Amino acid sequence: MVIVFVLVALAALGVLVAANWYLWRRLFRDTTARPGPARRAGAALVAGGWVLAVGAIVAERAGAPFLLQQVLAWPGFLWLALSVYLLLAVVAGEAVRPLLRRVPVRRARAAAEVPRAQRVSAGSVPPRDAGPEPEPEPGAGAGNGSRPGTGSAPVAGSFEPSRRLFVSRVVAGAAAAAAVGTVGYGTYGVLRGPRVKRVTVPLAKLPRAAHGYRIAVVSDIHLGPILGRSFTQKVVDTINATRPDIVAVVGDLVDGSVPDLAPAAAPLTQLEAPSYFVTGNHEYFSGAEQWVEEVRRLGLHPLENARTELPFFDLAGVNDIAGESTGQGPDFGKALGDRDTARACVLLAHQPVQIHDAVEHGVDLQLSGHTHGGQLWPGNFIAAAANPTVAGLERYGDTQLYVSRGAGAWGPPTRVGAPSDITVIELASTRA
Repeated sequence: MVIVFVLVALAALGVLVAANWYLWRRLFRDTTARPGPARRAGAALVAGGWVLAVGAIVAERAGAPFLLQQVLAWPGFLWLALSVYLLLAVVAGEAVRPLLRRVPVRRARAAAEVPRAQRVSAGSVPPRDAGPEPEPEPGAGAGNGSRPGTGSAPVAGSFEPSRRLFVSRVVAGAAAAAAVGTVGYGTYGVLRGPRVKRVTVPLAKLPRAAHGYRIAVVSDIHLGPILGRSFTQKVVDTINATRPDIVAVVGDLVDGSVPDLAPAAAPLTQLEAPSYFVTGNHEYFSGAEQWVEEVRRLGLHPLENARTELPFFDLAGVNDIAGESTGQGPDFGKALGDRDTARACVLLAHQPVQIHDAVEHGVDLQLSGHTHGGQLWPGNFIAAAANPTVAGLERYGDTQLYVSRGAGAWGPPTRVGAPSDITVIELASTRA
């Protein structure tokens, strides 16, 4: 098993090194005429970016001093996002290179034809019936670099070096601009705060009196060295503005310890509606027991494999799968085993893969997060391979699953093709 892990790690490292060498080559080596400071600066940028990125991840997971985490997080995590889109843009540029290579050649040929055309119009070149032009003297044109017997410089050859630099610089410049613009806009979208998404979910067992009941679903806030107290305040203000009946916080609230992040989480006390919380996998990297107690202190109701009977339906919650390593994993039997199955049941479970257990226990609606909707395109394809639903509402037998894209972001504070959201689920009674 250890050998397999080592081989996989070496293969991944090899792919990473090759991808970054290719990136350096296209952005710096191919855009410079000869070795020099620009190439060395490019190598330092690529290597230094990855040193910061790895340092940011290790510092966060190892619980390094919070100030060090903050110093490393911004440049390190942003480099992760930027390198992804630089690589994608440079690869896309390969399709444009053949077209750009033709442009200077055509211009060179057109320029070479102008003097001859001018000579014809001026009568200095004999017409076709006058016979062929006299052969140049041997060695003619040697002084200006022409090949003997041609009388002129080789057009295509004289443009080769400048043409290669022109194409490389155009592609590299466009790739850099596209990558920086994409990451910049995606980062602005996260820091601006999540937008509200409204979804209506009909439930057959829901009584008529509960028609229009609203649940504000927020997941994956990921408070940490980048997203702090001001971000939590935006989330809380957005939720309160929707005036929900209850709030469901479905995991991955934090990336860090209670001592470091308690001030960042403090605005949760301002949630106006009754609020419920279940753990996500990141809570188990950050001290789940301590965070359960902290959210309870902040006024939220943790549902640790537990259920509460609300006036119109049962609300249950299960721990995240990551808790299995410490004996705190999900227990569907404890949360759902003895309930009245004639009542509608809404389950809070961080990961969409928990839907299969929810179906077995007759849950009507499961609310999840975890996927971030892929966060960085084309990450949605990877997320789809690991989760039954990446984002949105889908049905599995008699159970419906809604997956939020999440309010924050993990790693890079950037989203591309997966905008953050707070979803207001409006329950609809089929009896209404």
